[in-house]
Amino acid sequence: MATLSGPWWGFLLLGICAGIVSGTLGLGSGIIFIPALVLLFAFPQKSAQGTALAVMVPMALAGALHYKLNPQIEMNMLYVSLLAVGAVGGALAGARLARYLPGNVLRKIFAIFIIFVAIKMVLPTPKSARLSSEGRSSAEQSTDLPPGQERLDVSK
Repeated sequence: MATLSGPWWGFLLLGICAGIVSGTLGLGSGIIFIPALVLLFAFPQKSAQGTALAVMVPMALAGALHYKLNPQIEMNMLYVSLLAVGAVGGALAGARLARYLPGNVLRKIFAIFIIFVAIKMVLPTPKSARLSSEGRSSAEQSTDLPPGQERLDVSK
């Protein structure tokens, strides 16, 4: 039987925080779980990654179901299906690759990826800068949808 490497309530609290962030922002739990498990609970990098992936399944299903049941939110299930097939294949390939990379290398790759994404999220993209110069508000820009999808007017 497995034993906890920290107080049980710490894991529960971490799960609640990650669930709130994931449900609110649509983030994968890895951005919360992996650093917390490594830094706060002294998990090895690969164990933290595997744990984050395992927790992501029930958490993501619960959040996605809640979004799907909201009549104000449209989810195109064709997009969901295509993304899911690609993600499963990618996860299998990534897990196999992670088996051969040392934990400290994975930790550095993860940190660089997080920094890169953060910078990209903060800086305006060329598309958003062009749209802004065409007179669209930043609120309109942030709601761009895939082709064929209509914007939901929540101002009613």
